[in-house]
Amino acid sequence: MSTNNSSLEQLCINAVRTLAMDAVQQANSGHPGAAMALAPVAFIVYDRFMKFNPLNPEWQNRDRFVLSAGHASMLLYGVLHIMGYDVTMDDIKNFRQLHSRCPGHPEFGLTPGVETTTGPLGQGAANSVGMAIAEKWLGNYFNKPGYQLIDYNIFALAGDGCLMEGLTSEAASLAGHLGLDNLVWLYDNNHITIEGKTDLAFSEDVGARFAATGWNVERVSDANNLAMLDNALKAAGKKNGRPSLVIVDSHIAYGAPTKQDTASAHGSPLGEEEIRTAKKLYGWDPEKKFFVPDEVSEHSRQIMTRGKNQNQEWDKLLAQYARAYPELAEQLKLIQKNELPTGWDRGFPEFAAASMISGRAASGKVLNAIAEQVPFMVGGSADLAPSTLTLIKSSPSFQKGNYGGRNLHYGIREHAMGAVANGISLSGLRTFASTFFVFSDYARPAIRLSALMRLPVIYIFTHDSIGVGEDGPTHQPIEQLASLRAMPNLEVVRPADANEVAVAWKYIMAAKGTPFALVLSRQDLPVFDRSHYAPAEGVLRGGYILAGCDGTPDIIFIASGSEVKLVVDAHEELKKESIKSRVISMPNWSLYARQSPEYRETVLPAGVKARIAVEAASPFGWSEFIGLPGDGHMLGMDTFGASAKPESLYNEFGFTVDALVGAAKSSIKNHQT
Repeated sequence: MSTNNSSLEQLCINAVRTLAMDAVQQANSGHPGAAMALAPVAFIVYDRFMKFNPLNPEWQNRDRFVLSAGHASMLLYGVLHIMGYDVTMDDIKNFRQLHSRCPGHPEFGLTPGVETTTGPLGQGAANSVGMAIAEKWLGNYFNKPGYQLIDYNIFALAGDGCLMEGLTSEAASLAGHLGLDNLVWLYDNNHITIEGKTDLAFSEDVGARFAATGWNVERVSDANNLAMLDNALKAAGKKNGRPSLVIVDSHIAYGAPTKQDTASAHGSPLGEEEIRTAKKLYGWDPEKKFFVPDEVSEHSRQIMTRGKNQNQEWDKLLAQYARAYPELAEQLKLIQKNELPTGWDRGFPEFAAASMISGRAASGKVLNAIAEQVPFMVGGSADLAPSTLTLIKSSPSFQKGNYGGRNLHYGIREHAMGAVANGISLSGLRTFASTFFVFSDYARPAIRLSALMRLPVIYIFTHDSIGVGEDGPTHQPIEQLASLRAMPNLEVVRPADANEVAVAWKYIMAAKGTPFALVLSRQDLPVFDRSHYAPAEGVLRGGYILAGCDGTPDIIFIASGSEVKLVVDAHEELKKESIKSRVISMPNWSLYARQSPEYRETVLPAGVKARIAVEAASPFGWSEFIGLPGDGHMLGMDTFGASAKPESLYNEFGFTVDALVGAAKSSIKNHQT
């Protein structure tokens, strides 16, 4: 049948709505209300304002759409389906089922067109700030006269829950300060949360808040008014040196007779009768399920053609650019492939034996050596760069007016720092984020999503133990090591000296598909004499024999970080008494666990039960290395620290050579009787 543009758009919108209702009902699980309310918003953004190629979802210069309100996943899946992405009707019918490409919340790397994993509210919005930062940096670095190679925009859809999260305020404040006018947030102002109406706990003037942080604010009083949406998005798209917030008033579960504008529409199926009535309101055949009209399918094909043509035009521009700027074009290719330049590890510092240098200082030297060879590495700290030593010395700061700087200043916003770093990483840049180790707790939800998405974000955590000293227990991490080691797909690396730091950095940069927590000392540590002890390349096995003895040891010491020096000293003392001991440096548990059983047996032979593990942190998890109760001994922290000089604290909590020598002799004796 003949369909004018207005009615075609409405058909597309209602197709998204009905697909969402049907999928949630069939799964008997999900969130139909937001998809029904926001179908006009998402459709108009994709259809009128975004450039993308459904046949090449990873096209470098595509616009990005982030569904921060990830519970509304069927909204996104429905739009992706009718926009021509490889999200099939069978995928939608298997919504929320095992191995489905349409899981309960969007997952990066699983569904074509999903730009980031969302669900924990506010994360996606903060990711979008990182994507906007990356676009500004990429454009500044690669664009040349006549070659506007990088010029995409980022759209993020957030709900009341996202806007209540402190993370979103942190990220919005940063975006406003930086003037990220390539960023548009769409705020679904439906006044409903799980517990009821938002005025139970939320009554602020959101528009005034964003205006105060430097955002342009637009308002749409009816999500179903396409003309109002169009005008607001056009205004938001103007490059005026400010990010934009479009506040859209909507009705959750629009069209459902008894559930519209109620909390019951948020997170449960509507029921067959409610769906039938809503479909009638939309002018839909109530008997049809998972139905997409032929006119919508034809529109999908047109969208695919449009996107393919846009992509091809950009490819032509890129080919011309590659002839004019071959080195830059090669770097852009590396970014897209998540690869490093040839010779990226040239100029790595080597640290002289017997010198004293902290983990943070050694890392800072290595970081700057890497930055010289990897021009697309950017990063920063949560207001602590002078302490974490993470400034790229050859580069200025990334600021409004200088988007070419490689030093990011996150302010005292650890949570936003992690989430923004995820957005930067999703854009292909190599990035790091830094703070004191104890404050990793503030960033933990974002770190978890780094791990879930397998993003190579490098978290540089300094001030890693009670060795922080006088700042006291509020700043002395105790449980953080155990907590982060428990996180799947996050590699926690705690080097023992400067050369272990350097080798760890080589491993970190070369690895793919995992974030890292590089945990470093504040205090100076001695650099081991590698002519006397094993090479630092043992770090590449996760754990290795640093110091050994002839034959089978009587006792094995295992430690990480600053405590390795302590056990080395105990080893040397025992040697004077002809007691055979072995020292294992264990900087990376997860990497060690991936080594062959044969290698692990050479390091920690099962026949040697007398073992002592030492770490100035929670003992949780160390039983894996010291064996059953009574076999081994753990010297760790079962309390928070105290305010004193580091040497006083180590003495107070029993981290002394004398204590270790005594414990070793006792353990050997126990296993001989």
